[in-house]
Amino acid sequence: MITLPNKITITRIILVPIMVMVVLIPGFQKIETILALSLGELMFALLFLLGSFSDFLDGYLARKRNEITTLGIFLDPIADKLITITAILYIVAMRTNYNWWWSLVVVILFREFGVMALRTLAAKDNKVIAANIFGKIKTVLTMISIILFLFNGFGLFYLMGAQAQYLLDSVFYLAVLTTLISGLIYFWQNKEVLIKE
Repeated sequence: MITLPNKITITRIILVPIMVMVVLIPGFQKIETILALSLGELMFALLFLLGSFSDFLDGYLARKRNEITTLGIFLDPIADKLITITAILYIVAMRTNYNWWWSLVVVILFREFGVMALRTLAAKDNKVIAANIFGKIKTVLTMISIILFLFNGFGLFYLMGAQAQYLLDSVFYLAVLTTLISGLIYFWQNKEVLIKE
């Protein structure tokens, strides 16, 4: 049986191709909206915001309704990575002054492939590796960083000037740091899986 939290997680995965589609429709890029964003950029940002909220919502409902399932534990990080990497690649592709975001893409992919391999090994012994607190902090910081960039800092550049860039960069680097730390903690806490292999 697929629970409500599972359905929300699956919906977050479905959002990914929709996000890609709205920025590929040429007409959407010609219509200007608020914050100097085109309609396509605004829709992409709002869909990412919706996906970020759904990440909090499915976890909250799973705990409140006591519906934490193996499927949810498996799908939730996949949904997170799909929507996050899609947003980062979009930022890198559409805004050339953010090319240094490739560092976050590389770190996330390196970490996720490593954790995925670890989870595969653990699954042989019917062991499910759940997210740790640093993994959750990493997800929150990454999503905040992406949302700020997608919405052009929510007007922070007008209010704070050059200081706004330092603020956005700080959140970004904290996201990279917690991504690395959470990955190392995963391996340390589950080192017996590697030793056994």
